[in-house]
Amino acid sequence: MFSRRSRRRDMRRRAMKVRNSLRSLKNRHRDCRVVRRKGRVYVINKTQRRFKARQG
Repeated sequence: MFSRRSRRRDMRRRAMKVRNSLRSLKNRHRDCRVVRRKGRVYVINKTQRRFKARQG
């Protein structure tokens, strides 16, 4: 199993908002894009990496 410390480190690195609706999240920054990957819908932003989210 994973130790608490390594699990916490993983959570910080992969921090992503998970929401039911991405409509408001795509308007957070002008470079946000809505993409579909592996059956999931994501909001990504290549200039400001903190603006990322996943639907579901």
